[in-house]
Amino acid sequence: MSDIAALLKSEITRLSKKVVRQQAASLQKASTAHRRQLAALKKQVGDLQKEVTRLRRAAANAVPDVEADAPGRKLRFVAKGLKPLRTRLGVSAREFGLLIGVSEQAVYNWETRRATPRAAQLEKIAELRGVGKKEVRARLAALEGEAAEA
Repeated sequence: MSDIAALLKSEITRLSKKVVRQQAASLQKASTAHRRQLAALKKQVGDLQKEVTRLRRAAANAVPDVEADAPGRKLRFVAKGLKPLRTRLGVSAREFGLLIGVSEQAVYNWETRRATPRAAQLEKIAELRGVGKKEVRARLAALEGEAAEA
């Protein structure tokens, strides 16, 4: 009897191990597939985050390109941008003041943040941002010609 019991026990053990292996194999395949999916999704999320960062930078760089004289737009004055504007245009503080209709001292005070320009002066400064050196020289010549005639 003990041989039959031992034989049944070993057969039951063998069959149960076989069933467990089959179930484990399918679970292992599913687990591997899930891991691959997760890796692909992580890569996709990383790519999307890079794209969002790139688009944010592009949007941040595109904001200053809006025209300064758009109707209804309030102009801001940033003092540290005035001297580079003058340098780009190749004019002195006196000439810049002449273009805007203010004194050399007013331009100096704006650059050193001791004063800020009025709204009408801001519009003239914004207008000068879109002008090149040749146009500035032509305007200065016209202004100095008018001053010589008067």
